[in-house]
Amino acid sequence: MWRYPASERGCRPAGRGCNRGGSISTEPRINDRIRVPEVRLVGPSGEQVGIVPLAKALELAQEYDLDLVEVAATARPPVCKLMDYGKFKYESAMKAREARKNQAHTVIKEMKLRPKIDPHDYETKKGHVVRFLKQGDKVKITIMFRGREQSRPELGFRLLQRLAEDVQDLGFVESSPKQDGRNMIMVLGPHKKKTEAMAEAREAQAARKAAAQAGVTPRRQGGADEVDDVTDEVDDVTDEAVEAPVEEQPEAADDTETPAPAGTEAAAG
Repeated sequence: MWRYPASERGCRPAGRGCNRGGSISTEPRINDRIRVPEVRLVGPSGEQVGIVPLAKALELAQEYDLDLVEVAATARPPVCKLMDYGKFKYESAMKAREARKNQAHTVIKEMKLRPKIDPHDYETKKGHVVRFLKQGDKVKITIMFRGREQSRPELGFRLLQRLAEDVQDLGFVESSPKQDGRNMIMVLGPHKKKTEAMAEAREAQAARKAAAQAGVTPRRQGGADEVDDVTDEVDDVTDEAVEAPVEEQPEAADDTETPAPAGTEAAAG
């Protein structure tokens, strides 16, 4: 049976059963995967145990009911530590997740305007720019010229200067206005960093939640008190309605006059 030469067995053509190996693992070696005669052992609390044979280190790991983890494979001898590897992996994943959560990504927002923009539309666009700068994002302002407006670039330049002055408390001009074909472009940068803006947003959200939770109980108590007040008023009105006919009956009897016989009035006359 014909076989590939020994020098070519590691690089056979595709489809001939060539095994080029899997991906290299980035996880540290633990327990029986450690293939060295001796290691420098670190205890569970960080104390230095010293250089011990691998078999002795594995026995200590079994006594403490922990894992023997190789933390420095390039050292001579390798450094291993007794730890709960599952807990270690969980804490590392949580730290990485928290780091990604606090990581700031630079985002450039864009806002397009016309040279002859309406005042109301200008205020709306400026509000968006203010919101972007408060969030710690950069804003790219684009003035679009059409037709004869291209012969009046000063209109766009004045509009960009006006916008930069209106938001100077929140941002600064990072890139001065410049003509780019039919458009004029200016970039505004925020005074606050993205991380600071994110921290302030989280604090504001936490404050709103705390205020909402604190406002639930008084509102419920006030509602119960109002119900009691309304119930008392209804009882008072009911009592008055029941007592009113009894008080008015004598008055109705006094006002009613019994007609006298006609003969009596004539005799009196």
